[in-house]
Formats: sequence, structure tokens, C-alpha cells
Amino acid sequence: MTDSDFSQWRPHPWHGLSTGPNPPRIVHAFIEITPFDGVKYEVDKVSGYLRVDRPQLTSSLPPTLYGFIPRTYCGTRVAALSKSAKRADGDPLDICVLSERPINRAEIIVNARVIGGLRMVDNGEADDKIISVLEKDPIWAEASELGDVPESLITRLRHYFSTYKLRPGEKDPVTIEEIYGFAIAAKVIEAALLDYRIDYCRQKDL
Repeated sequence: MTDSDFSQWRPHPWHGLSTGPNPPRIVHAFIEITPFDGVKYEVDKVSGYLRVDRPQLTSSLPPTLYGFIPRTYCGTRVAALSKSAKRADGDPLDICVLSERPINRAEIIVNARVIGGLRMVDNGEADDKIISVLEKDPIWAEASELGDVPESLITRLRHYFSTYKLRPGEKDPVTIEEIYGFAIAAKVIEAALLDYRIDYCRQKDL
């Protein structure tokens, strides 16, 4: 090993980590939340450390590992893929990772095999949730489409994201436009990669 084989400082998980070994099929997922978390954590965009965003609003907990794909950005190209979104949310692209074995810690990097996604709109903002399986998982490693995993798992994800911001007596700000397979998920990831290279980097250069 040489000095160039590792970083002497902690890289920023959004900007300093690679997107993955073979995007859009195999990507890196930086995990912010586990299925055991009653609090929503989110990466701090300046420091790269996790900060508390808010306690989960209901008793529903995320059914999978949840985080984002490094060096992606939900900008104009991601928003254009939605029928009803007025804009994108300006965050890295979210990803859910199915794992047969419980993983109970966050701030980790996993290799994730993309199989589909949810076209979600939150308060008018495109907020897609990519669905994936843990690469080399003993149960899900060969999955390549949503139909390769039990429908009940996808239903749990849809229910969680459809209700996780719902407050009694208020209108739900979240809608799920569609559930899509890998072909569309690949387009969303490619759009988010291009948004990062063009939209985000241009903003930082201004």
C-alpha cells in the first residue's frame, strides 16, 4: 500500500466517495438511517457528519437501510422525469437497500444492486427513492428487478414513504407517482449523475 491508496482525512460522503463500481446497476450507498432508528438522521452538507433532522413523526420505522448515492444531485434533469413535480429537492439521490441480515449501524458504505424505485413527489419536489439490494447478500444477491423480491417488501416501502410525513388532520404532502423497475431507475440515476456534474458543480463555481 502506498500513500496514494487512502485518504489522510475523512472524505465528505456526498462529494468525496465514488458513485460505485458499475453505475447505474451497482452503486455505493452511504447509509444515514437503519430500520432500528426512531430518529431521522441526515448528512450535514457542510461537514459531512450526520446530524439529527427530526424524530420520526409516527411509530412507523424505515423498513430498509436508507441513505444516498454519492456524487448525485436531484436537479432539473431528475425533476423533468416526473409528471407532477415543479422542481427537484436539491439533495443527493436517495436509496433504500434491502438486506437479509439485520444491519444496525449507519455511516457505513455498502455496495448496492439497483432493482427499481419509487417516483415520489414531496411538496411539489421530485424526491425519487431508488430501491436496491445488498450486493453479495445471501438471499437477494441475484435480484435484478422488483419482481425478484417479495411484493410485500415493496409495499412496506411505499407505505412508509406515503405516511412518514403525515400529520393527523393535515393533508399528506407526499404522493407516489409510480413504482418503476430497473430501466427507469437507471435513467433517474443517470440524470442525477448529470445534474451533479452540471447543475451542482456550476452552482458551486458561481
